[in-house]
Amino acid sequence: MSANPQWDVSRALGVARLFHLVCGVRDACVAPFLTLYLRQLGLSAPWVGILMGTKHLVAACWAPFCTFLARSYQKRRMLLLGSLLGSAGAGLLMVLVPPLDGHPVDRACNGSHGVPATVPPRGTPGAPTISAPEWTSSPPGRTATPEASGPGNGPRQDDLERLRGYWVGPMEEARTTTRVPGPGTSAGRDAAWGGALEVVNSALALLPLGRVPGAPANLSAAEEEAQVLGLSLEGLRWTFILSLGFLVFWELLTAPLEQVADDSLYEYLDFVDATDRYRNLWIWRLLGMAAGVCGITALVGQLDCFPMTNGPRGLVHFYSYSLVSILASLVSIAFPVPLSRRPEPSYKTVKALSLLGGDARLVLLALTVFLLGAVASTVQNFLFWHMKDHGSSELIMGFSVALSLLGELLLHPFKAALLKKLPRLGVMGLGLGCLAGQLLYYSFLWSWWSVLPVQILGAISRGALWWAVAASIEEGATPGTERPLGTMFQGHFYGGGCSLGSFIGGFVVMRFNLVVLYRSCCVILLVWLALFLSIQPRLPKGRKINYSKLLAVEGSDTSDSEQGSERDWLVKAMKEEHSSWKG
Repeated sequence: MSANPQWDVSRALGVARLFHLVCGVRDACVAPFLTLYLRQLGLSAPWVGILMGTKHLVAACWAPFCTFLARSYQKRRMLLLGSLLGSAGAGLLMVLVPPLDGHPVDRACNGSHGVPATVPPRGTPGAPTISAPEWTSSPPGRTATPEASGPGNGPRQDDLERLRGYWVGPMEEARTTTRVPGPGTSAGRDAAWGGALEVVNSALALLPLGRVPGAPANLSAAEEEAQVLGLSLEGLRWTFILSLGFLVFWELLTAPLEQVADDSLYEYLDFVDATDRYRNLWIWRLLGMAAGVCGITALVGQLDCFPMTNGPRGLVHFYSYSLVSILASLVSIAFPVPLSRRPEPSYKTVKALSLLGGDARLVLLALTVFLLGAVASTVQNFLFWHMKDHGSSELIMGFSVALSLLGELLLHPFKAALLKKLPRLGVMGLGLGCLAGQLLYYSFLWSWWSVLPVQILGAISRGALWWAVAASIEEGATPGTERPLGTMFQGHFYGGGCSLGSFIGGFVVMRFNLVVLYRSCCVILLVWLALFLSIQPRLPKGRKINYSKLLAVEGSDTSDSEQGSERDWLVKAMKEEHSSWKG
């Protein structure tokens, strides 16, 4: 086989490893930090949830369709090249999205040793709650003065100092533009209170409408919604709509890449009976992501505000993503793509759907994977927001992701022993329990480094949990339906759960906060875990043919000289299975 360059397996595997490594670095440049960049643009949690939910929904629906077209028309290499080069350009379109009201929330630097001046968007849990001072009514001709008695009746000096330290941009502008006369005169005192009121009003203007006591009740519905969600109508038009359009276009180009590459490599190895060497290629993608997420955050920290002067520092992520995409497109030229061959039967997907509908265990597993996607989206979308509110830098965020990925890699050698020692039901329960524990821990974060110790649980809540899911799919699938079922679970059910979780999670963060979101997800997971452990053992198992047992019976009861239809037990068994599936 090695004499024919089309079937040089060693070379094909080497190129595939390099391709997965580079694509892992490429994905790590932007994917973990995308919601953080949207926050830097000034978008609040509900709009970020809508954007991410739309992104997951497009990926779940578009990737299988493109894979089918590429396989049917034998255009896989063209699609790989087009996806990589197109996504490199589409990623740069996100750089053109204007920040809300023309002022990025998180600038590249603030002139003090590159420390970012961070102001959380309106409507997020990072914004403090401040009570507006109550002012007494005055007769005509007198200046309104604050009441002297009672807590909170007037801006105290410590409140002003706290405001001045938190709202860096608006407060500095208000402080520098307000000149206070001498405190010894009445005019000076009135001007001082007027300046303090201006400072407080400028800070209160950045808070959600629901937190400002005495908000006017005659606002129109559109204006009230815009203030609650932290966007003016003009900002919504240019920031949200452009972000949505560019993000959908970007996802249309990016989504088919991984599935087309996996199908192409699997068919290539299947032609030469080397599919056993396909199983461990995912390790190279995880290595690439772990290296990429640490490298890009270190690069962002070193470049500081050098590449741009008026934009968020998240722009560096998109520039790096485009460069690595071009490098991956060069690798894809040598990616193993099988020559034109007999197309696979198109009924495999239909058979997988029929099999899913007739197996109660697979239905329960599909619901579990859907719930996993909904819960995982809350971590992917808002965990970095939570860390940012506690003073974490992007380097710590990247290191936390790398810890989870490396923990999964270190646990992989014990995969066989874990699945052998524990039943699949036990591994599923262990994974769901660890994920619930992670979510509960996230709700109690207290400093920038406190997220790091719990990330090692990601090896179980992500790695071992998906191993149990894959083993359950393999157990319930019939020959030829393993890959369609696996694609359906990872693409449709998990992606659909991520989409729904993103939509709901954003509004939960707006209405409550991230702590409530994580604790609610923890409770939901624990309730589902109890239901899963109680229902799954009571479900009937599907009847499967044990070919090894039939072979042993055939070898003991018949001789090698026997001929005829009674000898062909394998054909009979497969015909019975096929007839039972059809009818």
